[in-house]
Amino acid sequence: MRIDKFLNVVNIVKRRAISEDMCKSKVVEINGVVCKPAKDVKVGDIITINYLERTQKYEVLQIPETKSIPKSKKDEYVKAL
Repeated sequence: MRIDKFLNVVNIVKRRAISEDMCKSKVVEINGVVCKPAKDVKVGDIITINYLERTQKYEVLQIPETKSIPKSKKDEYVKAL
């Protein structure tokens, strides 16, 4: 699954367009490498988002099969580090 879509589906970012812009602005990294919006995410990857005042890291636990998941199920797909 693409990184921009993954961030939207697991409720880290509200809209896919926002996650796409974040990738283009080089604030999203996968395993320490700045990524483009089309970069594929795999189980075990570490996603780092560099916000203005803080940095947030997530570990990918599994890839969603559906277009959306409930917010209560977010912990099954990503783990905040």
